[in-house]
Amino acid sequence: MSSPAASDSADHVKKPLEQITFRFCSECSNMLYPKEHESDHKLMFTCRTCSYSEEAKSSCIFRNILNNAAGETAGVTQDVGSDPTLPRAHQVCPLCKHPEAVFFQSQQRSAETGMKLFYVCCNGDCGQIFQS
Repeated sequence: MSSPAASDSADHVKKPLEQITFRFCSECSNMLYPKEHESDHKLMFTCRTCSYSEEAKSSCIFRNILNNAAGETAGVTQDVGSDPTLPRAHQVCPLCKHPEAVFFQSQQRSAETGMKLFYVCCNGDCGQIFQS
């Protein structure tokens, strides 16, 4: 029985993520779909129209990279101060000293985030977002 080959320290270099692209049939130009070749247990890309098939060069067919760092004021623009449907409060803007602001709750939803209120200045020229 043979032993596994010794690995170099160069084998542990982090490779950039491979770009995953759509594949198309060279015979009929329809999209190729991943499928397992049952007898060889290999990943194949197969056309559903003409049964063309090619072996996959990589075992990665899909990558889902999530960015869960949504800001607390995500989606808030300066013109929310002019929205008549939002609740208003007597909060003085720290930038322009306007006495009125609309308010909303933090958009972050996590267990460690308590309820935070954000205010947007109602002065049309300002629109400053602030906390009290």
